[in-house]
Amino acid sequence: MAKKAVATLRIGEQKKFAKIIKCERSPKTGAYVFKEIVVPEDMVKDTLTKK
Repeated sequence: MAKKAVATLRIGEQKKFAKIIKCERSPKTGAYVFKEIVVPEDMVKDTLTKK
C-alpha cells in the first residue's frame, strides 16, 4: 500500500516534488515499515507501480 502525501514540496521555480509514503512488511521481523520517497510529480505514477 502506498499513498501520495497531500502537500507537495515546491521551492521557487524548480520542479514540483511529491512525497510518497510506502508501507511494507519487514522480511526479518514481519512488522510494518514505512518508507518515505521524494520524487518529481511527473514520476509519481511510475514510482507507485514499481515493486
